[in-house]
Amino acid sequence: MNPIYGILLIAAGSVGAASFYVPFKKVKLWAWESYWISQGVAAWLIAPLVFALFTVPSGTLMNILSESPSSAKWLAVLFGALWGVGGLTFGLSIRYLGVALGQSISLGFCAAFGTLIPPLVAGENLLGSSAGLLTLVGVAICIAGIAVIGYAGALKTKGMSEEERTAAIKEFALKKGLLIAVLAGVMSACMNFGIEAATPIAEVAATYGTNPLYVNNPSMIFILIGGFIMNFIYCVYLNIKNGTGKDYISVSPGILLNNIFFTFLAGLLWFLQFHFFGMGKSQLPPEMSMFAWSILMALNIALSNIWGIILKEWKGVSTKTMLVLIIGIVILILSTFVVSL
Repeated sequence: MNPIYGILLIAAGSVGAASFYVPFKKVKLWAWESYWISQGVAAWLIAPLVFALFTVPSGTLMNILSESPSSAKWLAVLFGALWGVGGLTFGLSIRYLGVALGQSISLGFCAAFGTLIPPLVAGENLLGSSAGLLTLVGVAICIAGIAVIGYAGALKTKGMSEEERTAAIKEFALKKGLLIAVLAGVMSACMNFGIEAATPIAEVAATYGTNPLYVNNPSMIFILIGGFIMNFIYCVYLNIKNGTGKDYISVSPGILLNNIFFTFLAGLLWFLQFHFFGMGKSQLPPEMSMFAWSILMALNIALSNIWGIILKEWKGVSTKTMLVLIIGIVILILSTFVVSL
């Protein structure tokens, strides 16, 4: 095991996670629900299967999938479906709040619940140990950071004209975005639960000689099938409700290819987050592996806000607003490292 190498691998995945929404800027003439499910095909159906196929010993994938315990597979699908609600609302939070604010709040709650709930489910008394107390302190700091970032969003709304807000984020809506971001963060934590529940699948992969870096890849097939189902149902519903089902056939061949390329690129970037997360976690010693989720969320928050600045989502706001935002980000990142102590 190599902890430094593991953290670097998690950081590589974080670059993909923080960047996946950027290619959507190049999508033309498609409604949100159309390009969201298109990237989902790449991220949640194609990528997991392809990566698993090429990272387990040749010809063993079907054996691994068939020999894995049914209970682990169904739990993985279930948690994946619950995560799918989080993934869906995560995309909506970015739609209404932008890359920086949307990801910061969603990922903050995701870090808090993804770290807090597993030990509670396992029956651990968080008040009975120093590690448990640090976990609770970290979650409290996380919620404080979320509140500060939310306040920065309120200042942004107050200090910008409607034209300025629309120029930065076309559908900016603070109240709606905040509510959706909270739901996204809570439900997105189910991805971590799914990975833990799918441990028996990873163990079967290991018996076939799979490199320890890749033993989690077969598990992702089941987790992300659940996520895809939830997103597919909702996006098809919106296609019907909004009359956008024709998006896929009404554009020219050139625009269609453009949209498929950039949505599939977004899907690939998204998937790399958990591909590298699984690799990185496998390189951490047992006493550190439980904190891998916090490390991923902290890096995602930092990098998403770098993208927010690059994309000029906070252009035109006052110095006070920027200072409040930075303080909130620092508090949020600090919370994840407090938990990691």
